[in-house]
Amino acid sequence: MRYGGNTSCVEVRLDSGEVLILDAGTGLRPLGVALEREPASEIHILLSHLHLDHLQGLGFFRPLFHPGADVHLWGPPSPVQSLADRIAIYLSPPLFPVRLVDLPARVIFHDAPEEAITIGSAMVRAAKVAHQGPTVGYRIEEGGRSLAYLPDHEPSLGIELADQPSAWISGHDIAAGVDVLFHDAQYGDDEYPNHVGWGHSCIGHVVAFARRAGVARLMLFHHDPYHTDLELEVLLAEARRQWETDGERVHLANEGMTIVLDPAGVSLSA
Repeated sequence: MRYGGNTSCVEVRLDSGEVLILDAGTGLRPLGVALEREPASEIHILLSHLHLDHLQGLGFFRPLFHPGADVHLWGPPSPVQSLADRIAIYLSPPLFPVRLVDLPARVIFHDAPEEAITIGSAMVRAAKVAHQGPTVGYRIEEGGRSLAYLPDHEPSLGIELADQPSAWISGHDIAAGVDVLFHDAQYGDDEYPNHVGWGHSCIGHVVAFARRAGVARLMLFHHDPYHTDLELEVLLAEARRQWETDGERVHLANEGMTIVLDPAGVSLSA
């Protein structure tokens, strides 16, 4: 009730007017409604991977049903199928009544950029990370500020982060030194031993990763849908205890949270 129930979808609005959308979970439906009221000059959807909880809002995204609209869709490359062919598996009967090729908007497909590219006023790049199937994390930089997005990530799989060179740690290059890191924090430390290899992180691992990467603020993200609000707040308290922070650096991502990154610094509102 306090932290929200939509699956992964984060809006990033650039100074130059473009909107970057990190993943196409169920939050994409209300975002599409909002974009009708406050249109963007361009829309770019950056998919971390194609598991259904990160894709299922796509068929309900209103801009896709506007003739003449251009929607850029980015996602991890695959040696087996193109991104368009993989998306078409979902956007076609019997899973969905409207075929991808029948959408009125023009959808432009791109492989996630492993070399930095310019979108509007931002630099964007991606890197492969540890999760089942082709999966990437994203780094966005604009005006001297930076954001990293690693929603499904298990960097500690089979290793101790403290013992590894930074270059060997999954996602480290994407997260290094960012102002804000959105990171998978699905499990409590006591839950993780029963979920090793599932592709998600526990509190101890995400705190260790964030500290190793030198991030300024950590947003605990991709909450386990079985956790209540109170259980999430226990995990938050544990994360702050492990990082030995007063709360200014570690937060629970919540529905409707707004984060402003500008020359004055970073500010949050619920």
